[in-house]
This record gives sequence, structure tokens and C-alpha cells, in this order.
Amino acid sequence: MHNTILHKDCSLCIKRGVERLINKFNLSKDKELAIRNFTENLLKSPNLPISPLIQREINRELIKLTNIPDLYKKEKEESNKIAMELVENLKTNLLKENRNFKTFLRFAIAGNIMDYGAFDNFDINNSIGKALNMKFSIDHSEQLYEKIQEAKTILYLGDNAGEIVFDKLFIENCMKNKVIYVVKASAIINDVTIKDAKYVGMHKIAKVISNGFDAPSTILSKSSSEFLEDYKSADLIISKGQGNLEGLLDEKDKRLFFLLMVKCDIIAQRLKVEKNSFVVLNNTYEY
Repeated sequence: MHNTILHKDCSLCIKRGVERLINKFNLSKDKELAIRNFTENLLKSPNLPISPLIQREINRELIKLTNIPDLYKKEKEESNKIAMELVENLKTNLLKENRNFKTFLRFAIAGNIMDYGAFDNFDINNSIGKALNMKFSIDHSEQLYEKIQEAKTILYLGDNAGEIVFDKLFIENCMKNKVIYVVKASAIINDVTIKDAKYVGMHKIAKVISNGFDAPSTILSKSSSEFLEDYKSADLIISKGQGNLEGLLDEKDKRLFFLLMVKCDIIAQRLKVEKNSFVVLNNTYEY
């Protein structure tokens, strides 16, 4: 999606995110001006073609200005706790009768709403409530199911804190002992890190690795050689969330499936679906 950031709506969304962080940390007037100017200059740069790379630079600059290494630490911790409680409740209620692949897949995608990069707030309970009956706007779930059965090694690209708990539910019920779960190299927005993976117990059911980069996406040209070895050798790659999709959608790879809730008009237009749609996509198939 190398032309995504050229759209004016991407710039507006990035600026809104900066304003949220200015308010969150109550920055001084000098620091407000500094981060706004920094953002404006980034948006004009030809060297940062997609939104996640710009978000990475803004995140790094805000860490310098605030001296806070994890800008969403509190929100991430709360998201993980809320999601763990919800999943335990699901296990004792809905999942007693609905233990099938589509159900676990739907909950994994519903968890994608837990995103402070896209929303000021969100209603995970509402999203989970709708998940069982939500129609997929792009539905390659049958092909995904078949690939999971065939695969010996599955690379699962994680997205957000909180959401990781629903990933874990999906993995332990549908692909246990096959998965390498991938997190970001360090804190960026509310994306998952090694710390989040250990907190929710992902390391107990999957091998957990970093992609070696700290953008809210998977960008192969920036990723570590260790990660790329696993990427190239995997039988199946599952990419969670819109950020990972932005970095990988131009990859024509029959192994690569995107699972996400579509959160913005730009991506909705690109995929030809409605905003807030649930999507299971392999872009080597027709849709």
C-alpha cells in the first residue's frame, strides 16, 4: 500500500493521534509546537511512504519529549486484563456450546477493535457480542481452515495488547503446537511486545519472537534477518490487524492471510468493503 499515506485522510488521522497524545501527557506549549512541527515535516517526507513508518517516528520523538518509554503502558495493561476476564467468561458461557473454528476466528477478529492507535475508546463487549453473527465482508475462512490443517509451521503476526488474548484463544483451540507468534521489538502505540505475550501466557502455547522493528506494522525491508528466516520458511502466515495489512498487502503470497476489522475509510475503499467490516483475506484469491 505504498500510496496510502498520500491520501489526505491518512494525514488527518495521524494528526488526530498526535493531538490525543498531546492531551494525554499535557505537554507544555513548547513541546506541543515541537511535536506538531515534527509531524508536519514527516508528512511531507518522501522517504516515509506508509503510515506506520510515520507513526514510528512520531512515537520515538514523543518518547524523547516525555521521557516515557512506553506511551500506552497503562492502556495496554488494562486491555490485557479486560480481555483475559472476557475470555474466561466466554469459556464458561458461549464457548461451552460454540467450540468450532469459525467461532474462535470471529472472536480473534473481534478483538482487533482494541486499538488505541485508531480509537480514543472502544466497546469490546459490544464487538464480542456481535462477533457470532457478523458476516465476513471478505471471506476466505474456508481456505484458511484448510491451510491450517495442512501447515506444520504457522507464523502469526500479532497486533494489539488485549487483542492478543483472543489470538491466544484462537491458537490454543485451532492450531496449538504449530505457531510462532510475532511481536514488535519495543513499545509502539499499544502493539504487543514480549512483555505482553508473557503476561497473557502466549509463550506457553507458542514460540514468541520479535520482528526486530518498532513500527506498528510488519515491514519486511525493516525486519530482522532472524524474523525473515521464519517468515520465509513458514507454511502459513496469519497477519492480524490493519497495521500489519498496511505493510504487507502488496505481497502476493498464497501463504498470507489477513484477519482484521476494517477501521478506516482508506482501507475500506482499498478492499471494497464497508468500514467496521470483518475481513478474512488472502489477496491471491478473488474478492
